[in-house]
Parts: sequence; structure tokens; C-alpha cells
Amino acid sequence: MRSAGCICNDIIDRRVDGHVTRTAKRPLPSGKVTVKEAIALAFLLLLSAFLLVLNCNQLTIALAFVGASLAIFYPFMKRFTQLPQVGLGAAFSWGVPMAFAAELGTVPASAWFLFLTAMIWPIIYDTMYAMVDREDDRKIGVKSTAILFDHRDIFILCVLQLCFVSLLLVVGVLFELSAIYYMCLFIVSTLFLYQQWLIKDREASACFQAFLNNQWVGLFVFLGIALSYHL
Repeated sequence: MRSAGCICNDIIDRRVDGHVTRTAKRPLPSGKVTVKEAIALAFLLLLSAFLLVLNCNQLTIALAFVGASLAIFYPFMKRFTQLPQVGLGAAFSWGVPMAFAAELGTVPASAWFLFLTAMIWPIIYDTMYAMVDREDDRKIGVKSTAILFDHRDIFILCVLQLCFVSLLLVVGVLFELSAIYYMCLFIVSTLFLYQQWLIKDREASACFQAFLNNQWVGLFVFLGIALSYHL
């Protein structure tokens, strides 16, 4: 489903990506892949995801349709709102309620809290990503939180990072996670400090490195949760 969403995003953005330095050589704007080929691949991936979710209960299937709608609708948000990263956060985090629905047959309040917490992280890293293309986006009229936050971007990202870590601490309490989880959150906090150092001058390549650094954030949050249940 994530791959299908990425293809849908690139199909919708194919004319925009051609005017952005970093994305001009992507398969669709460069002509290496045709729109028909991209649509065919997206259809196959969506069909595969649909066949997989049919093995789940009715609630999970219903939530899957919401998730698919979020993934397809997200690319249009950058044309109508300055908060497309919020849409991305919702689309990328929708797997949380789906997972609980699949396992428990219901989505408890703690799962929705985890969903809202998870939503913050894509806003953080995709704002850093948008800072790379900010000037190109301004020229072509594409909206983003990087443009909305403007000169307050670094401060707001810092606040979001603090909120994310704080809410993850609450998640640890709600799900009774072990000490190793909190040790991993300390590492996450250190990574966020490093990201703040990277973006301090708003230099494009450094902002992109900060964006990429979030793979380690995801890894340590995952390890903290997984090891809490297996050690």
C-alpha cells in the first residue's frame, strides 16, 4: 500500500516534479516510465493490498478503505492547503489503528493515542524534506509546512520533536514498556539534537541529511518497542 501511494503521488506530481531540481530526473517527469505503466503498477499493488486485507476482519477492511483514500488524497493537499505534511502523517500512521483492529477486532483509545503520536513524526521529517525544495516550491506554487513555517521553521521543528518524544514517553506508560524503550528514546532525543544542528543554516543538502537521519529515529523507536516485549 505504501508503494502504491508513492506511485500515485508521483503520477499526480509528474508535471510539478519536472520543475524541481531534485526531482526532475524521477522516472515520470524524465520520461523513463510512462503514465500508463505507472498506473498499471499502482493498480497491481492496490489489488495485492486489497487481496491481503480480505483475510482480515470487517473493521480492518473498512479501515483499509480509509487508508487508501488518505494515500490517494494526500498528493492533492499541497495544492489546496499549507499543511500537506499533516495529510502525510495521517496516511503513513493509519497502519496503527488497522493493526489493532486486525489483532483485537477493535481500536482502543490507547491505539488512537499512538496513532496521533505517530502522526507527528512524518510532519517533522517531511518538513525537513520540504526545506530542501522550498525555493522551487515557492516558484511553482506548491504549498508545504516549510513554506508556512518560514523563518520559524527550526523553532517549530524543535517544538514538534519535543512533543513527539514526550508523547512517546506516555506511550511507554500506556503500553507498559520496559526500561530499554526509554533508553532508545534517549537515543532518539540525541538524534533530534543532531538534526537540529544539521538544519541550523537551512542549507539544502544538510536539510536532506536531517531528513535521511530519521531512518535511525524509526529504527530505535521500533527496537525500543520490540525489545520491550522480547527481553
